Amino acid sequence: MLNRYKRNMNTLTEEENKKLKDFKVCVIGCGGLGGYVIEMLGRLGIGHITCVDGDVFDESNLNRQILSDEISLGMSKAEKAAQRMKIVNSIIEVTSIDEMFTEINAVETLEGNHVVVDALDCIESRLLLQNVCEELKIPLIHGAIAGWYGQVSTILPGDRTLDFIYSRKKSSRGVEQELGNPSFTPAHIASLQVSEVVKLLLGRGEVLTKKIMFIDMLNNDYDIIEL
Repeated sequence: MLNRYKRNMNTLTEEENKKLKDFKVCVIGCGGLGGYVIEMLGRLGIGHITCVDGDVFDESNLNRQILSDEISLGMSKAEKAAQRMKIVNSIIEVTSIDEMFTEINAVETLEGNHVVVDALDCIESRLLLQNVCEELKIPLIHGAIAGWYGQVSTILPGDRTLDFIYSRKKSSRGVEQELGNPSFTPAHIASLQVSEVVKLLLGRGEVLTKKIMFIDMLNNDYDIIEL
């Protein structure tokens, strides 16, 4: 086992840690949630990460997006994610796709991955992502954030969990604008998404399938709703 992964040991077995290099994970969105997800997946040793985002950094990202810094303003978020991983863990493979996730590129972007992580901020794009993951039979790890609050769910093909979550909600961008997004919320929710990825890939523990975990960090309240 490489020395860089020795602090993974006992949480993961040596065999489990070696398995991580064989997995492919696609992260859709490289902003608040996605940046932290990519960082943690890369440090764990996931063998191939695809980073998808057609946006660039602006000054409003600096308060919370780990991939953003003052010298990266105007730079592609997906490209910065790949550059970051080269200096964090150069032995993994990273593919950057500097495009928004759309119906046109959805299948080509997702096919071949073992798990997809939802780090989007648009309900319509999330529903498209769920549809294509179901079509390709790929599990989807959903996460969303606003203010002190967040939610996480693991969606297996056919679960249609996002239909339930967003059946009567306005756009997630609107909620974020109302409640804001500080630095700690995306970091926390992303860590829960990454733990779901690892459990799913390794067959460990209990994953949030047909369940939604709602997190209220203001009142330290964690609720799991079964669907």
